[in-house]
Amino acid sequence: MKGDTPVQDGTDVRETVPASDMTHVVVAFDDNRLIGDLFGQFDQNLALLERRLGIEAVGRGNQVIIKGGHEGCEQARLALEALYQRLQQGHELHPGDVEGAIRMASTEAGQLSLPTLEPRSRLAFAQISTKRKTIVARTPAQDAYIRAMDRADLVFGIGPAGTGKTFLAVSYAAALLERGEIDRIILSRPAVEAGERLGFLPGDMKEKVDPYLRPLYDALYEMMPGEKVERGMLSGVIEVAPLAFMRGRTLQNAVVILDEAQNTTAMQMKMFLTRLGDNAKMIVTGDPSQVDLPRGMVSGLREALEVLEGVEGITRVRFTEKDVVRHELVARIVAAYDKAGAAAGEAAASTAGRTGDGPTTPPRRG
Repeated sequence: MKGDTPVQDGTDVRETVPASDMTHVVVAFDDNRLIGDLFGQFDQNLALLERRLGIEAVGRGNQVIIKGGHEGCEQARLALEALYQRLQQGHELHPGDVEGAIRMASTEAGQLSLPTLEPRSRLAFAQISTKRKTIVARTPAQDAYIRAMDRADLVFGIGPAGTGKTFLAVSYAAALLERGEIDRIILSRPAVEAGERLGFLPGDMKEKVDPYLRPLYDALYEMMPGEKVERGMLSGVIEVAPLAFMRGRTLQNAVVILDEAQNTTAMQMKMFLTRLGDNAKMIVTGDPSQVDLPRGMVSGLREALEVLEGVEGITRVRFTEKDVVRHELVARIVAAYDKAGAAAGEAAASTAGRTGDGPTTPPRRG
């Protein structure tokens, strides 16, 4: 694969870009067999690049001619090169992969220099591989998260729904199990409510808890063959347990995942974190803005993030609505709720200021 040096061109392709800022880039790819998948059916991948980056991308043979602003053209080139690299490695391309490549290419280099990242090429996205599937980071935060799981024994993945926190954690655990680096995977989650009072639900303990751990199962079945998952559960290699059942245990040679951690109490979180044993990793995921605990009860996740600030060996990765990898509408929904929550908080603070501790004038006596 080779990319030509951008040449300045005075063609006015986009009215929003001054003619002096227009760039004309030609990117050529060596393997013609991959071009159809790279461009997409009816050139849909090129069309997505055009919409997202405000450029023109025209495929001609094994080349893509890109016209537009300098920044947009450079980002389109980086995205295409990353996607072509994936195809060379034998992976299929899905719409989400194209979106992910655009996000990564659009991220400024300074933002990619996260504490959990090694110096690298912008195209060398972190990935998780099993025999069944390879997952490639689609956002800078996902990239940092995967690398953090490699480097730290305790990782907090914090952020809104749809950012891949749980899916990537389970995928990472499945990859380590397949490579023989750990002996088992332990999945836990506060079920129903923080107190985990499951007695009123029908069935045995597994049947009571299963509905609340469905997201964890889904990720396992996507990364591992179904029969292997079933055998693992029967043999105890894959264990699913309510948080309360962690008490008194030392968890060794395992990846231990705590999902929905915002709904743990402070005591539950401390109990869970102190179960860490030799050759074990803990991954804690949650969204501090979605706490379902009774009013007045402190979230164990929030407290842990404060208490463990700066502790060596612990890494936290924060996701935002920009990292949502579900339907693009989900990111806008998350952003709207965050904006509404911030506005409500400001209004509450303003009301408290008017009615609270300020000086008051004694009532007149008539």
